[in-house]
Order: sequence, then C-alpha cells, then structure tokens
Amino acid sequence: MGDVEAALDERDPEFIRRRLADTWPLVRRWFRAEVRGLDLIPDGPALVVGNHSGGNLTPDSVILALAYNEYTGAERPSYALTDDIGPTSTRSSFFRKFGAISPSPQHAKAAFDRDGVVLVYPGNNEVHRPSWQRHRIDLGGRLGWARLARDHNVPVVPAVAIGGQETALFLTRGETLARALRLDRLFGVRELPLSIALPWGLNVGDFFGHIPLPSKIVIQLLPPMTVGDDLDAAYHEITGRMQDTLTGLAAHRRFPVIG
Repeated sequence: MGDVEAALDERDPEFIRRRLADTWPLVRRWFRAEVRGLDLIPDGPALVVGNHSGGNLTPDSVILALAYNEYTGAERPSYALTDDIGPTSTRSSFFRKFGAISPSPQHAKAAFDRDGVVLVYPGNNEVHRPSWQRHRIDLGGRLGWARLARDHNVPVVPAVAIGGQETALFLTRGETLARALRLDRLFGVRELPLSIALPWGLNVGDFFGHIPLPSKIVIQLLPPMTVGDDLDAAYHEITGRMQDTLTGLAAHRRFPVIG
C-alpha cells in the first residue's frame, strides 16, 4: 500500500490553485463552459461517473476537474482514475499533481478512505464516436465503476456532458479500418479513428490531438444514486438517467458548436 498512498500524496493543492488561475479562465471562455450541480456532490467519499467526448483530449473531463477544484478551493481531496497512456495519463507529473491516479481498485479504495471524490470516465470508446451519435450515452457495458461503488458503499454522482463531440467532425471509430490494416493482430489496436479537425484536416488516429473548436460545453451533475447488489440493474438505471439528461440538454441546444 506504500506505493498507492505515495501516488495519492502527489496531489498538490497549492499547485492546483496556481494552475487554476492560469488555465480555468482560458478554458471557461474558450468553451463557454457551464458546470451545474456541483453542490450535489455529497460530503464524504463519492464516485463521479461521467460520459466524455472530444477525441483524445476530452475537454469535458478537464472542464469538470477544473470547475470542481475551483468550487472547493482545491482543499477537498479529489482524484481521477486515469490510464497510463494518453495526454492526461498518470505518466505526467502535471496530472498526478492534479490528482490523476491509476484506475486500480487499490487506488480507488485509498482515495475513498481519505473521504475523496473520485472521478471516472468508463466509456473510453465514446470519445471517437461519430459526431452524429454525440447525444448518445455509451459506457460500453463496463461494470467496474458500479462494482467499486457497491464494494465501498459510496454513492454515484452521474455527470452528463454535452458539446465535446462538436469540437471536431468525428467520422468513425475506425474498427473496420484497424482490422483491415491488421493493427488489431499486430499491435492490439482495435480502433483507428478518423475525424476532420484543426490543424490537420483529415485526422487519422488523433495521436497528436487537435485544436478543438470552441464548442459550448455544458456539464450537468445529478443527485447521488446508490448501487445495490445487482450491478446490471444499477448500470441500466444510472446510464438511463444519464441518457434522459443528455437528451434534455440536446433539446435545448440550438445549433452545433454555438450551443
């Protein structure tokens, strides 16, 4: 557990406050960001489960993390379960100081033991879905987050975002293309997404990210929900509530990008 505790100790509230002053005003203005319902996150440990969009850069996850730390003054322990690859990975000391930790049960438990708020985005395949599917919740049937909430008796706070999939024109996840190029067999790569994005034009793989269009991003947090013994039932109940919320947000959106 020493390594796990050391990983959590890397979160640096003073660093977060300094970076908030630099980054949050810029991010908030560029995306005209609105984050609603931060007061719904309860005292004590909680698991915030979100949908996310926007390719490898996922601006909605960055917005939520910045907004929450600004709301709490960075004092309350908050962490994000993050892979060790990608632009916001745990390999980056910058994001570790912001609370990025490995997505292991041990790291999550240690964060909950500190009364921490833990942010997780289970639907990794969402980020490259075609733009015309932007109003669809797709967490890929993953149940790990529900199991975490049940095993540690923590509430789930759903976070529903809209606008991220309008920061570029996303064409396809590219599963067929990856198979045709045998990337799945050679490298274990199951997707080779295609998009039209700045500054590249045709963007293959989104390996180097892209300049996001200034799409208006709105994030709505929902009241805490409890996960019982039936994980499948909890999954469908929570994602169903998220889908209803996303559909409602979409109904009030006049135009893509503009919002």
